Amino acid sequence: MESTLLIMAAGIGSRYGGLKQIEGVGPGGEAIIEYSIYDAVKAGFDEIVFIIRKDIEEDFNDTILSRIDKDIKVSCVFQDLNDLPVGFHAPKDRIKPWGTAHAIWSARNNVRNPFLVINADDFYGRGSYLAGNNFLKNSLNTSTEYGLIGYYVANTLSKFGGVTRAVCTVDNNNYLQEIYEVEGIGKKDDSFIFQDKSRQVEEIKGSTIVSMNMWAFTPKFFSQLEIALIEFLKLQSDDLKSEFLIPTVIHNLIISNEAKVLVLPNDEKWIGMTYQEDKPQVKAMINELTKSGKYPAKLWNK
Repeated sequence: MESTLLIMAAGIGSRYGGLKQIEGVGPGGEAIIEYSIYDAVKAGFDEIVFIIRKDIEEDFNDTILSRIDKDIKVSCVFQDLNDLPVGFHAPKDRIKPWGTAHAIWSARNNVRNPFLVINADDFYGRGSYLAGNNFLKNSLNTSTEYGLIGYYVANTLSKFGGVTRAVCTVDNNNYLQEIYEVEGIGKKDDSFIFQDKSRQVEEIKGSTIVSMNMWAFTPKFFSQLEIALIEFLKLQSDDLKSEFLIPTVIHNLIISNEAKVLVLPNDEKWIGMTYQEDKPQVKAMINELTKSGKYPAKLWNK
């Protein structure tokens, strides 16, 4: 069974202040997204599909697509506010994208194989792609058993303050039971802490599994997404800031017994680029990995 890496790269980057999807962080000016492609190809993925916005197509072509090896099978799809199920229309004042689940739905006509979804601006580590591809290679297109590549929360923290993470609870067989957000997670001395809703400080184990938006799906997910998207639009399409998000869709599918999600923990260190202050840390980590020989100084053979 062939597998696809689906990269969500249509974000506006409002908190970062620019197109972080194409921001150079490698020794040759490579973006995080290029390390994701490199790792995915090494892990055995057969094709790469990018989800972008039409207005960044030229910049994306001039940077990312112009640099990566030509023998890698790539294509692009556009996330568009007006790409909605029949009978629905985007409010005229809507600017914000519809969210991560809508981004995936945008690729419904382009992805034919089991696929792994990632964020463009997150560094996941090669082990996560190996775990994801091993899961997908054994998946049937019609299966509703999906996967989530889980991270230990201790490997996802920031030096610049507390972070919000989607905490996962699993059953004895590692199937996802619940996924919910916890805010303000950080490290204090040798402990990992967060503030609950009443602002009380509580401890959280460093081994707690969290989602960093790395999901393994089959094409069956697209039909489930469309049903969920229609319900979302009926209730929230007039809210200009509403978002159709993956965790919400997954939660509803689990409680209705329409899908199962196997959580696949891995030891990789995740690092993201939410703010401009994150960039030096990302560059330093990639520089260390390059010096250690994990990545070549020149990522592509050109």
